[in-house]
Amino acid sequence: MSHAHTFTLASVAAAAPRARLTRRRPRAGAVPGRALGTSLVSSPGVASYPPPPHRLHRTASATRLSIATQRARRGAGGGGGSGGRMLSVTKYGARSMEYSADGMGVAAVDEKLWEHQAHLKYRWKVFNEIKDAIIAAEGSMDAFSRGCEHFGFNTNPAGEMVYREWAPAAQGAALIGDFNDWNADANVMTRDEYGVWEVVLPAGTIPHASRVKIRLLKFDGGGWVDRIPAWIKMSTTEPGVMGAAYDGVYWNPPADEKHVRVHPRPARPAASRIYEAHVGMSGSDPQVNTYREFADDVLPRVLAAGYNTVQLMAVAEHAYYGSFGYHVTSPFAVSSRSGSPEDLKYLVDEAHGLGLRVLLDVVHCHVSCNVEDGIAGFDFGQQTEDSYFGVGEAGYHRVWDSRLYNYGNWEVQRYLMSNLRYWVEEYGFDGFRFDGVTSMLYHHHGLDTAFSGDYAQYFGLETNVAAVAYLMLANDLLHTLYPGIEVLAEDVSGMPTLCRPVHEGGVGFDARLAMSIPDLWVRTLRASREDGVRDEDWNMHEIVATLCNRRYTEKCIGYAESHDQSIVGDKTTAFWLMDAEMYTGMSTFEEATPTIERGMALQKMIRLVTIAIGGDGYLNFMGNEFGHPEWVDFPREGNGWSHQFCRRQWDLADTEYLRYAQLGLFDRAMMALDEDYQFLGHGHQFVSSADDDRKLIIAERGPLIFVFNFHPTATYQELEVGVGMGGRYRICLDTDEFRFGGLGRVGHDADHFTSPGGPQTWVGSYPQEPRPCGMLVMSAPRSAQVYVKVEEVASVHDFSSVAAAAAVAKSSGTVRMVAESSLQQPPQPQQQQEQEREEQQEREKQGVREREQREMEWAREREREQHEREQRERREEQWNRKRDKHDHDELYDPDHPPRRVPPPYR
Repeated sequence: MSHAHTFTLASVAAAAPRARLTRRRPRAGAVPGRALGTSLVSSPGVASYPPPPHRLHRTASATRLSIATQRARRGAGGGGGSGGRMLSVTKYGARSMEYSADGMGVAAVDEKLWEHQAHLKYRWKVFNEIKDAIIAAEGSMDAFSRGCEHFGFNTNPAGEMVYREWAPAAQGAALIGDFNDWNADANVMTRDEYGVWEVVLPAGTIPHASRVKIRLLKFDGGGWVDRIPAWIKMSTTEPGVMGAAYDGVYWNPPADEKHVRVHPRPARPAASRIYEAHVGMSGSDPQVNTYREFADDVLPRVLAAGYNTVQLMAVAEHAYYGSFGYHVTSPFAVSSRSGSPEDLKYLVDEAHGLGLRVLLDVVHCHVSCNVEDGIAGFDFGQQTEDSYFGVGEAGYHRVWDSRLYNYGNWEVQRYLMSNLRYWVEEYGFDGFRFDGVTSMLYHHHGLDTAFSGDYAQYFGLETNVAAVAYLMLANDLLHTLYPGIEVLAEDVSGMPTLCRPVHEGGVGFDARLAMSIPDLWVRTLRASREDGVRDEDWNMHEIVATLCNRRYTEKCIGYAESHDQSIVGDKTTAFWLMDAEMYTGMSTFEEATPTIERGMALQKMIRLVTIAIGGDGYLNFMGNEFGHPEWVDFPREGNGWSHQFCRRQWDLADTEYLRYAQLGLFDRAMMALDEDYQFLGHGHQFVSSADDDRKLIIAERGPLIFVFNFHPTATYQELEVGVGMGGRYRICLDTDEFRFGGLGRVGHDADHFTSPGGPQTWVGSYPQEPRPCGMLVMSAPRSAQVYVKVEEVASVHDFSSVAAAAAVAKSSGTVRMVAESSLQQPPQPQQQQEQEREEQQEREKQGVREREQREMEWAREREREQHEREQRERREEQWNRKRDKHDHDELYDPDHPPRRVPPPYR
C-alpha cells in the first residue's frame, strides 16, 4: 500500500499550520504578554481558592435548595474535581457524565497533548478549585448562576422591592430616579461587609418603565457620580437624539403586558444552518427595524430560505450603534432601539413556533469604555479584586478601545454566568455565539500573532488561564443545565481542546467558527481583481487544505462570508466578483456580461464547496444568500447619520427577473440539499481529488458526491470520478441550471452507473488511494454538480412495511415501484446474493450501453460543431469579400457601419 495523503477528517488530528487571519477588528501593534514567572505554579489574574472570607456569602436562592438536590448536583468528588460521576438534576432534565481525573481525557483523541500535560493538568486544577469553592460557598453552580435573583431589582418574601449592587470601592450609594425626583437623600443605600449596597422600598414605589440610576461616591475623593445599574434589564435614551445619554429603566410590566411563552423549544438539529442577522438593519426602509417587525417579516424569509437557526447580533444594549453591537454597555439589557424586553421575547417565541432555534451573539470578551452609559462606570481605579475589570493592560484593549473583564474575580464569574442563564431562561435563547474568544484565551489577545499550529502557542505562559477556566465553567454550566444548548466560539487561533467537552478536560464549546475560510476567499478574490491573478491559477490544493483544516472530533461552522465581510472597508463575495456591474447587469432581460456570468457562477460554487467540505455546520449573513449589493455602513457623523446603507433590500431577491432572485433560489436549493440528505452532520467526508491542472475538486460528503470544475473554459465530457459505493447515481443539484442563472450545459435525466475500480487521483502533490468504484460524468466549466446514489431494489433493505419502503424510496430518489409481495417475502441470503450479482452484471452491461450511446452522441455533437464552424467561416469569408468590395468602391458610410458578425456561442 502506498503512503497516500488522504484528505479525510480523520486525517486531521492536529491543526495544520495556519496563516495569519484577518478579523473584524484590526490587529495593529503588540500588547506585551503578562509575565507568569518560570513555572505554572501560579498565575496572576486567577483568584486564589478557597475564596477569601468576604466571598463566602450565600444568596437567598442558594439557601432554598434542598440538601438532596445539592448533593445530587455536586455528585461524587465535589462536582467532578476528583474524577467522579456528576449528576445534574434540573427542570430541563437529568444529565450524567464521567469527569476526567486529571483533565487529560482530551488526549484520547490527540496524543500530542501529552507533551503539554503540565499546562493542561494545571488548567484542570484551576477549573476544579473554582468550581468546588463555588459549590462550598453557594451550594451549587445552579444557585451561583442565579445572580439575577439577588442583584438588581427583585421582590423579597414580604413583597417589598429590593435593589442590590456590588460596588465595594464606593464610599456611599443612593438609588435615584423619576420615582423620587432624582433626590439622592430620599433612598440612601447601606453597604454590607461584602461590598454589596442595598435599599428596601415599599411595594409599588417605582413605577414600571420609569428611569432609575445609582449615585455612587468614589473612594478616592472624586465626588458623586451617577451610573446605570449593572444588572439593569433595560436602558434607553431620548428618542431621535444621536449621542444622547442613557438612563436605566425599571422593567416590571403588569401581567397583561408580559409576553407569555407559547411555543416549545425546537430540538437541536444534527447540523445547524445558521442565518446571522442584525435586527436593527433588517428592514427595507432606511431606519432601525424592531424586534416585532423582524419576527413578522424576516423570520418567515429565514424559514423559506431553508435555515434552521437564527443568530442574532447586537441584542445587548450598546450606546454606539455603529459598533455592530460589540461595544456592549449594559450586558443584561436588550437594545432599546428595536423595542422592549417583551418584544424580544415575542421574537424568540415566534421563531420557535416556526421551528427555528435562536442563538445570541454574546460579548463577554470586553465591554465599552463608556463610563456614563454602561458597566465600565463602576471602575473608579480601584484594585482589581474590587472591580469587574483588570488593572492596566490587563483591563484595557488598546486596539478595540474597550475594557477587559477580570475573569478570576468571584463576582465577575457570577455576573457573566448569570448573564448567560438570564438570556436562556428569560428570553428562551437556544445557545450562544461567543464573540472575541481569541482575545480571552491569550494575554496578547492574538495581536501580532501568527498562529502556526505549534502547540506551544496554545499552552504556555501567554495563555490566560483565568479566562480559559471561566469558559470551562460557563460551558460546563450550560451543557449541564440545558443538554440541547449549542455554544459556538469565534476563535481565530485554533486552540486544541477548545471544542472538546469539559468533563474530558476541554474548554467545552460545541464548535468554532472556521474563520480561515472567508479569509481564503477574500484573499483569492482580491488577488484576482487587484493583482491580476487568473482563474486558471487558483490553487485547488490550497482551497481543499483550508476548507478541511479542522481538528479531528472538534467541530467547525463553515462559512464563505459573515457580517465581517459586509461592513465598510471590506466587500462581500458577490461584490468582489461583480463590483459595480451589480448595479447595471443583474436583469435577466439582458444578456449577462462576462463579469456577471463569471460572478454568478463563482458565487454559487464558492458557497457550495464551503458547505460541502468546510465544516459541520454552515453560516450565512442576512442578505448575502442572494448577493446583496453594497456594504453595511451604520449611521455616523461621517455619513450624515444616514441609514441608507444600514438596511436590507429584500425587493431585489423578490423580483423574479433579477439575477439576485436566481442566487437566492440556489441558496434555498443548497439548504434543501442538506435537509434532504443530512450531509452536514454526516461523519463521512473524503476529498479524492484536488487537481490543480484541470481545476477540479471531487469530494464525498455523507451520501453525496460533489464535482467542482473551477476551470474557466475547459469542459470534461467523460470525466471519471471515484466513488466509495457502487450503484446508480443521479444529479440532485447543479449550479449550472437555468433557474439558478446558469447555462444548462449538463443533462439531469441520465443515470450514471459505476464500474469497479476508481481512477488514480491526487490532492495537490499527494497521490490518493483509488476509490472502490468509478463513474463517468460531464463537467462544465465554472460549474458544480452533486450526485446521489439511487437505490435500485428496495427489498435489500429488509423493510418492515410498504410505508417504510415508500419513505426511503422517496428520500433517496428511487423511481422504481416496489411490489408489496417483495417486501412481505424478502429473498433468502443465497437467493439475495444471486439476485444482487445478476443486478450488478446488468448494471455493468447497462453502463457499457450508456457509454456507447454517449460516445455516439458526442461524435454527433462534434460533427455538428464542426459543421457550424465551417458555416461560420464561410459567412465570415463572404462578409470580408463584401466589405473589401465596398471599401474599394468607396461606398462605406461611416454613419452606418456594417453589422459585426456575432462571436461564436460558447
